[in-house]
Amino acid sequence: MAKHLKFLSVILVLFVSFISGIMINSSVYSKDGDYKGEEFINVTVYERINPAIVLVEAQMIDGLSSGTGCIVNKNGIILTSTHVVDKASYIEVTTSKGETYKAEVVQSDGKTGDLALLKIKPNKPLPTIRLGDSSMVKVGQKVLAIGNPFGFNGTLTTGIVSRIDYERNKIQTDAAINPGSSGGPILNANGEVIGISQSIFNPDNNKSNIGIGFAVPANEVKKLVSAYIN
Repeated sequence: MAKHLKFLSVILVLFVSFISGIMINSSVYSKDGDYKGEEFINVTVYERINPAIVLVEAQMIDGLSSGTGCIVNKNGIILTSTHVVDKASYIEVTTSKGETYKAEVVQSDGKTGDLALLKIKPNKPLPTIRLGDSSMVKVGQKVLAIGNPFGFNGTLTTGIVSRIDYERNKIQTDAAINPGSSGGPILNANGEVIGISQSIFNPDNNKSNIGIGFAVPANEVKKLVSAYIN
């Protein structure tokens, strides 16, 4: 009798484990292969927002400056970081589809927010980003960053809001931000831009990321772009 009960117990454990495995897998993928949970957020936000993210390249006296931009107006207004394009003799913007346009600076807020607006003349209406409310940002919430670090265009990284620096008006995140990401979006799980990547902190003179990055809050961005949002 004892052996019989032991055998039934083993069978029950195996059955429960099997069912649990099915439940775990089904929480990630549906029958047709769609992503669920965290993967669903990552995939859908990226696919929706990346078409509105561009590569910004600016010719400087000492070489080429490279960064990221966000399309805020379908007619060709692009938000980026001032330090990416400041004093450039020529600026070029490349969309996620590989279309290249000459750009010019139409407005800059370099002294306070390190933000600049560029203008291009697209052949057709462009996809745009959507700005969120950065006053609602909380430490610990999930964030996604899209940028062009080291020339690897359209790179997605994820992390959390690590800290809010109220004194300097910056959002700190551990999502990987590297050279070339400046001007790119920091997004919440709904795909809203809650900040614009600006800088990183690193003892090696900011040559690489160690998980301390800073972004200009979206509500600061709105002051510059409100007249251009369509």
